[in-house]
Amino acid sequence: MGVIGDIYKLEERGAAAGIFWGAVLIGPAFAPMIGGIMTHYYSWRVMQYGLLSFGILSFTLTYFLQPETSQPGARGVDKVLQANGKVSWVWLNPFESLALLRSPNVLLLALAGGLVLLTDYFILVPIAFTLGAKYKISNEALIGALCIPVGVGNFIGAPLTGALSDRMVVKWRKKRGNQWVPEDRLRATTLGAAVFVPLSILLCGILTTYVDGTPGLILNCLCLFMNGLGVDFVLSPSAAYNVDILHDHSAEVTAANMAFRNGFMSICVAFILPMINHLGILVTYTIVALVAWWGFV
Repeated sequence: MGVIGDIYKLEERGAAAGIFWGAVLIGPAFAPMIGGIMTHYYSWRVMQYGLLSFGILSFTLTYFLQPETSQPGARGVDKVLQANGKVSWVWLNPFESLALLRSPNVLLLALAGGLVLLTDYFILVPIAFTLGAKYKISNEALIGALCIPVGVGNFIGAPLTGALSDRMVVKWRKKRGNQWVPEDRLRATTLGAAVFVPLSILLCGILTTYVDGTPGLILNCLCLFMNGLGVDFVLSPSAAYNVDILHDHSAEVTAANMAFRNGFMSICVAFILPMINHLGILVTYTIVALVAWWGFV
């Protein structure tokens, strides 16, 4: 996101962020199917070797092919060289960027994103025990394939809502006589946060509880697609908004946002299966839908 903030104009930043998030979120959606195939027909170790290989490849390509995107003279190291004429030792605090969460705008947006993404995890993490058990799917590859609708929703939703957020910026700036208000971009999140995300997980709970057979499985897949679409309706404009308001700290605010969200999710994941075991799928998903809608509010 720091690179996107460097190389794209305000009116193009949302679409670029959408493509970025579409690529990021499509991985976790297709990974269970690929991992399931490898586990079922070969060994779970194959995926670990694959991740190692792609990690090395990604690092190598980034190191040799990714150019510096910061404007000359704008980087901290450039200012040090201009002032001292030499490079001196600098201590970096890896947690310093978390101080940006003191801003209510950044903190509330991170919390809203975490609550929206929570629905994704409540659907995908226990999918073998919910959809798999309900519709008698035991093959690891087929269980993994159930995650594909979410990935398709992510892949479509991210660039779509990113471009929509750009249009919101242009439209409302024109209405105000060329006055730009960063929060206009967040108007693009309304449909996803208020409708798609909470409704999709609520319907998943109802369908999994009451609808048997192929019709129930198909309708659940449609809900998974709706959830993937809705999550990106929130995350893509939010990421671009953070860059808009803190352009000089775009990488830091993105890191702080993701650190908060990932920390929040890592705690919540521990409660998914216990809640489903004690409360049932419908009650659990209803609670999560209400929590997600509260995040929108």
